[in-house]
Amino acid sequence: MKITIFTDTYDPQVNGVSKTLKRYVNYLKESGVEYQLFAPETGEETFDDNTIHRFNSLPLYTYPECRLALPNLFTIRKKLEQFQPHLIHIATPFNIGLSGLFLGKKLDIPLVGSYHTHFDRYLQYYNLPFLSKWTWGYLRWFHQYFQTTFVPSEDTKSQLLNHGFTDLKIWSRGVDCEAFRPGFQAEWVKQRFSIKERHILTYVGRLAPEKNLEVLMDVSKQLPTSISDQAHWLIVGDGPLKEALQKAAPSNMTFTGYQEGRMLTQIYASSSLFIFPSTTETFGNVALESLACGTPVIASRSGGLQEIIQNEKTGILCTPGSAEEFSYSIAELLNDQKRLEKMSTAARTYATTRSWDTVFSQLLSDCEEVLVRRVDPYPKSNQGA
Repeated sequence: MKITIFTDTYDPQVNGVSKTLKRYVNYLKESGVEYQLFAPETGEETFDDNTIHRFNSLPLYTYPECRLALPNLFTIRKKLEQFQPHLIHIATPFNIGLSGLFLGKKLDIPLVGSYHTHFDRYLQYYNLPFLSKWTWGYLRWFHQYFQTTFVPSEDTKSQLLNHGFTDLKIWSRGVDCEAFRPGFQAEWVKQRFSIKERHILTYVGRLAPEKNLEVLMDVSKQLPTSISDQAHWLIVGDGPLKEALQKAAPSNMTFTGYQEGRMLTQIYASSSLFIFPSTTETFGNVALESLACGTPVIASRSGGLQEIIQNEKTGILCTPGSAEEFSYSIAELLNDQKRLEKMSTAARTYATTRSWDTVFSQLLSDCEEVLVRRVDPYPKSNQGA
């Protein structure tokens, strides 16, 4: 099987979609599956081979980490005709994704899609809730042409079914338990970031409105003095809210910037708890990475997080937006070391069941099934040149 992927976000951009697609491409390469991928250039140096094709893009004014691609349809069509894929996988509904949809239909190539982001939930954080109805209408139109749309969680599947989507299948997520693992010494991380407190409370992710970080800031100021005096916050990531958050931060909060690799693993593993107030997650990759490092997660009872975190076993799920519940849960666990250790063991045990190889193997199997059962709704006799 030969697969072409269209995406408006890809490495070295830092988000869950780009990281998942990068892992998928690595899996395809290691498995001997032929592929090509169309993505935006990012303004950063990349080391792509001849399977990755990039197009000029512009940073969005309000969110420069996101980019608007300017794909060339003639170039894409030529490369598709040369490669002759059996299947097109469209990961995003923007310019490059639209190009894949148009040319897939034009060239009579089977199409599958994946849904990664609750854009309607983002709108409320950018003061654009009036666009929600239009957004759902556009996404329904976009996904209607796919023989299957892959979604990351049962919660996401339920949401899409309620909005009239069809032909949905679960494409879950995994974690690399060799890379993300417990056993690192917290003292090294404490020295690196000049931390004197006993406990580290960590957030990893974009510093952006949709991550609901106002709640995290409220929590940092509402913790009982007996807890806050023993705890230090590490805020790992970057984004448009970084400067404002730094200005509002208490003295026991450090902003590390974007981290990856061994350093990120050490931060996870050295933390007492991972705090994640986001309500917009279709899955929540960083929560699973934290569990793999043996660090329990306190998160919003929302979206895909409800399927990752086993409440009261590998972490605690709180009412979305409730700084009081987050604060209470943090204090409760930090005051009960035996319970915290039990959760840590359960977190790691659960994460070891979430293999990326199993996830991607199932995805390829589902793609092969699409080819077997395909019924072509666009016969060539009805198409233009």
